[in-house]
Amino acid sequence: MTTVMIVEDHKLMRIGLRQVLRGAEDLEVIGEARDGEEALTIARRLQPDLILMDLGLPVVSGIEVTRTLKQEFPQMRILALTSHEEDESVFGALEAGADGYCLKGTANNPERLLSAIRAVGDGAAWLDPEVADRVLRDLGRISNAGSDNPLSDREMDVLRLVAEGLSNQQIGGELYISPGTVRIHVSNIIAKLGVNDRVQAAVRALREGWIQ
Repeated sequence: MTTVMIVEDHKLMRIGLRQVLRGAEDLEVIGEARDGEEALTIARRLQPDLILMDLGLPVVSGIEVTRTLKQEFPQMRILALTSHEEDESVFGALEAGADGYCLKGTANNPERLLSAIRAVGDGAAWLDPEVADRVLRDLGRISNAGSDNPLSDREMDVLRLVAEGLSNQQIGGELYISPGTVRIHVSNIIAKLGVNDRVQAAVRALREGWIQ
């Protein structure tokens, strides 16, 4: 069972998200928050497995809440929710440590929303299909292929699959190694790149032009 917290300032949106999650037997909503300050207080107390995080929060922005919580609880999974698809919003959320980025309109498609939540909960990354292609094109335009790459060939194999959104178990299946070995490679990648998590590592690799 994955415990979930909903952080959203609009009451009707919170109700809609709660209704979608109520029909999933493997997900349990254990808390809600209406602004960034309340989100920090409740998340620290409940420590949910996963947070649905509105980026446009009052008091403290969702990006700042995400950055703070990921620093304090690196294992906590955060799926950013927003009405915006601007690149700055996407990059800001991912660089703050969000494990996925989903447009609020996805709430009108419960199956897609649940797929995103489950993917992020299982350790994979998620980027809404409606913005993924454009964001990746922009990453390609700003990439710097001349940057030194400190990763080994095997670590690059792992990172390419991380960037495709695969979980540790799926990566292990692709590379014929155990999930535990994948975790070790991911930890080494994060340390070598000086980032906070696997999503930031993938964003760094895309920006540098190490992977396409």
